[in-house]
Formats: sequence, structure tokens, C-alpha cells
Amino acid sequence: MKSQIITLLLIISSYSVNAQSQVKTGWTFGVLPSIAYDTDLGFQYGALTNIYYHGDGSHYPEYLHSIYAEAAYTTKHNGLMRLNFDSRAILPGYRLSLDISYIPDEMSDFVGFNGYQAVYNNDWCNDESVNYLSRAFYKYRRNMFRAAADIQGSITEHIKWNAGLGVLCFNVGSVNINKLNKGESENDKLPDIESLYDKYRKWGLISDKENSGGSFPFVHIGTTFDTRDMSAAPSKGIWADAFFTYTAAFGGKSEFNSLKFNANFRQYLSLGTPKVVFAYRIGTQLSLAGSTPFYMLCYHNNLVLKRVLYESLGGSSSLRGIMRNRILSNGFLLANVELRFRIVNFNIGTQHFYIAGNPFVDAGIVIQPIDIEEENSILNVTLTGENASEYFDFDKSNIYRPHISGGIGLKIAMNENFIVSIDWARPFNNQDSGKKSNLYIKMGYLF
Repeated sequence: MKSQIITLLLIISSYSVNAQSQVKTGWTFGVLPSIAYDTDLGFQYGALTNIYYHGDGSHYPEYLHSIYAEAAYTTKHNGLMRLNFDSRAILPGYRLSLDISYIPDEMSDFVGFNGYQAVYNNDWCNDESVNYLSRAFYKYRRNMFRAAADIQGSITEHIKWNAGLGVLCFNVGSVNINKLNKGESENDKLPDIESLYDKYRKWGLISDKENSGGSFPFVHIGTTFDTRDMSAAPSKGIWADAFFTYTAAFGGKSEFNSLKFNANFRQYLSLGTPKVVFAYRIGTQLSLAGSTPFYMLCYHNNLVLKRVLYESLGGSSSLRGIMRNRILSNGFLLANVELRFRIVNFNIGTQHFYIAGNPFVDAGIVIQPIDIEEENSILNVTLTGENASEYFDFDKSNIYRPHISGGIGLKIAMNENFIVSIDWARPFNNQDSGKKSNLYIKMGYLF
């Protein structure tokens, strides 16, 4: 039976306190429940809310405080829980952000290393194929807890300094097939087979110190250049940052101490009117020293957390239409290009709404590959009675081929800041996804 997802999103309440006709004052609230079903994940239930405080309205459409809370879970023990606080006023002259998140994931994607060097065979996880192995073949269990605090201060009007610290805790392992099969009919149960993650462990590509997870405190420091006219949906300006992140490791895993560098450049150009905006982002993450366990290669460092999870590369926060974690490497480059246009503006009571569209193209490429020794890998795979060409493409040039996708989005915004985002996308290469297209329902623009 093909895995299906049915998502229902409904804004059930939105109101403000001390609201005026054009400028928002006081508090504004948005509540968004979600209902979903997936054969592997089960029935999802939960809700999210974003609460803004605008004060006397002198800073509108920017807010003084934002409180974001989200809780969603499924009958198969997958979900997310997050509490985020962002304030421009609690410490005068500084911006403070606090985030606590827990993201249990019984079916996290794992296709291999270095993008196209890892061969993806969709028939192995397509239950309608004669070559079907399991929907869990390209999966592993990855539970993540994060606590982070960030502060921003001013150097000049448009240049800020940023500093932050936190901890990332991972618990990883093989998919718990018994948990996923609980309550399923015989026809719908997942076969208990060796996954790609298990094979990588057996072949020595995932070390013993990587296979269970760990705890990693981190600190980062950097600068931000910001000339945007607003943060949620800019119509003009530049937003760029550059920062270093040092990550340590607890539990006798000092080889995973690492230093990474990130840089991002985003520009927003009005095309004759603020209602039509050309926006693009170019970003990179590079490893400068140390090494990183495979389950942290999919984590995209950010100075200020806007989303619950930043995958790198592949998925809703980086390359829409391309499967999550398709590109695992030590360093990468990504680009996103969008044309944003407002279709209609309208009011419901004292609330201001607009609907917008945004066709887009996303692309990513490996620039620092993980070193995989060809001869040893082929030997280890062959010794287990398998064909290495079904798992690896050792043509070095293919590592540096770009992964590209395209699609179109729909945005429904309330009071400029509360933005429901619906993006539909598909990859240009079938190696990048088992689905012809992918649908994402999130909060806010991608960048």
C-alpha cells in the first residue's frame, strides 16, 4: 500500500488587542491546528501558535516580542515539540532569541554520502515494485534535542554582531520495525530487513562511535548585515551573515570536535512595486577543522533559529522537492531563487491579510566531499555478496553535479508576520526523490 499523507490546515482563531485599522498595536495571535496521516508515521495531531506583541505600533510591521509554540505527535511516535521566544525589547538595544526543541524521528532519511556518489534505487522502497525491499530501507532512527540562546547587538545601523551557545543531543540507530508494525495488518507491515544504514555500519562507513549518537555543546559568533525593510516578507534590501561554529563532544568522542564556517547572502529586489519581489539566497557551510558524525552532517547551522529544523541539503528548509538529507557532505553550496508576487490584499474585521504566489528554483552542490576509499568500499561490499555499483558511483565528476528542483508556492499571511506557506516542488533528476513531486506546508517564507 502506497504511503499517503492527508494534511488539513485551518486557522481557527485570530484576534488582536488594541488593534487599529492599519497599524497593529498590542497583542496579535494566530492558531493553526494540523491533522495528517502517513502509513509509516501514523495519525498526526497537534497545533501551533504564534503570538506577537507590537506595543504602541511604532515599529509595525516588526514586532517587539514573538512567542512561537508547536507540538505535534503521531501514533507511531514521531513528531516535534518546540518553544521559541524572540524579543527586540526585553534587553534594550539587543535582540534575544531562546529555543528549546525535541524532534523524535523514527524514519529519518539516509541515502548515503556525497550526493550523486550515493546511488538511489527507488524500486527498493516502492511497495508496488517487484524489486521492493522495504519503505524503511533508506531510513534510520534519529531523535534530536536542542537548546539554544542567541543574542544580537549593533555595531552600526545595518551591521550587527551575533553570539550564541547551546547543545545538540542525538540518539540514533536502526529503524524500530516492531514499533512501526504495531497494530498493522500483515499486508501493511514493514519487512524486517537490513537497511542502508545497517549496511554502512557493516561496511565500516559509519564508525562504532557514530552509531548511537551523542551530545554536542556548541558556540557560534558572527556578524549580520541587514538593510531589509521588514523581516517576515521583505520587499527590498540585503540580509547577509557570516559566522563560525565550534562544536565539542561529550563522552570520549573528542575526534568529533569541529569548527565550521557559514556564510549566507540574501537579496530582495522590488520589480517596479513592493507587491512583486525577486528574491534569492546563496549560502555555504564548510568544515574548517575536526570531523563530524554522519547524523550531524544533515544539520545546517544558523545564527538565529527561524524554523524547527534546518536540513542540509534536501527538504523543505533547503532544496524543496528533493528528499531530506539527499546531500550529506563536509561542505556544500546552495542557492534559492524566487519570484514573489501579492495576488490580493483584504481585511477580515481588524485583521490584515494577503495571498501571494512564489515560483522558485532551488539548487545545491557538494564542495567538500566525504572521503570514501573506493577500493576498500568495493571490497567490503563484495565480501558481503553484493554489487557495489548498486550503492556507489565512483565517477568523481558526479560528486560535483548540482542537484536542482523547481516548483511554486502559495502564501496566506495575516498582519504581515503570521504566514502560512504551501510549496509544491519536484526534482529535475529522479535520483533526488522517489516521488515525482513533494508538498510542504510550513510557516513563513524559506528565506
